[in-house]
Amino acid sequence: MDTDLSPPHRSLLARAIEVFCVFLKLGLTSFGGPIAHLGYFRREFVERRRWLDDEAFTDLIGLCQFLPGPASSQAGFSIGLLRAGWAGGVAASCGFTLPSIFLMVAFAAIAPDLSGVPGTGVIHGLKLVAVAVVAQAVWEMARRLCPDRRRAAIALASLVLLSLLSTVYAQLIVIVAGALLGIALCRTTPAQAPRALARRPGDFQVSRRLGIVALVVFCALLFALPLWAASEGSPGIRVFAAFYRSGALVFGGGHVVLPLLQRETVATGWVAPNDFLAGYGAAQAVPGPLFTFAAFLGWMMALPPRHWSGALLATLGIFLPGLLLVLAALPWWQALRARAAMAAALAGVNAAVVGLLAAALYSPVWTSAVLSPADFAIACIGFFLLMRWKVPPLAVVAFCVAAGVAQALLHQGLTG
Repeated sequence: MDTDLSPPHRSLLARAIEVFCVFLKLGLTSFGGPIAHLGYFRREFVERRRWLDDEAFTDLIGLCQFLPGPASSQAGFSIGLLRAGWAGGVAASCGFTLPSIFLMVAFAAIAPDLSGVPGTGVIHGLKLVAVAVVAQAVWEMARRLCPDRRRAAIALASLVLLSLLSTVYAQLIVIVAGALLGIALCRTTPAQAPRALARRPGDFQVSRRLGIVALVVFCALLFALPLWAASEGSPGIRVFAAFYRSGALVFGGGHVVLPLLQRETVATGWVAPNDFLAGYGAAQAVPGPLFTFAAFLGWMMALPPRHWSGALLATLGIFLPGLLLVLAALPWWQALRARAAMAAALAGVNAAVVGLLAAALYSPVWTSAVLSPADFAIACIGFFLLMRWKVPPLAVVAFCVAAGVAQALLHQGLTG
């Protein structure tokens, strides 16, 4: 008798397949970086499918913003986990991440032969897509997360503070400052009733025992891997340890991981500086999480492990700590968010995130993409296509890429 065919198992399997298909679609179409990804998630899972209500989704995003690691990947893993258990968490992570991993590996394989004006135009057009999508995310989240003067002031203070700080921990400092300002200024924000994040009866619950185990594993790997790499001398262990350390220590996700990865790969001689910068540009031009830049670096290693083995080790290393941390935090977050002080702190953090978004929209998104009046016009058209005419993101991608290629060809014709 095959017990796996019983109705509960069949239902769980069907949910996991559904989770994979939905996240695969998001992984193929989610341009614009982690904040834009969260906007896509909200439309898909709160407004369209109603897997979570708005309050639970906002709480989940607040948790992922507090933790080190890639916020959008952690949120996707959590949604899959709550929807369909372990199979759903794995399905969500694979569906959302695999498309950009394969794209980054493909770019690494053809990078030595990629040249010419059309290729440059495509990359630049995709950067302009990021400008339009991130600008849309900033606008929509500012309206939702900063509805009053106090939270708008926190967002503005976060933007100013971030512009003055040059440390790689600037985003962590801003998040903590936002929480403290929220406690001081947003005490009127109502606390949420203590309830599980899972929305429907039978949905997966994360136990506190599981959370403790995940935290122990996270700490054990963080401190034991460098010692193991030093004593063993295995190149594979050194690569996994380096990328695990980068994923565990980066607060704010996204572009913050780049200086850490540069120190771990370029400074050690594993990846050439020119290759690193080329991969960074490509990572901004593909859908999905920016952390898949690790797959490119793993493929491009000067010494073994490289190619597929290097890409696999680097990708697992950089994503694993963030997923362990979100597992460790989920059961405790469900209780802490019921406290009035936590509700106020979360309101401040959400407002601070708007300031972070605005700063990221300027640098590096705007500064790396908008280099001329024509770029400004293309980005503005993309923004209004998304905001006012509700054009699908893929159509905006096609427009910006075509405009980028046309602009590059025109420039070549005028200068050649």
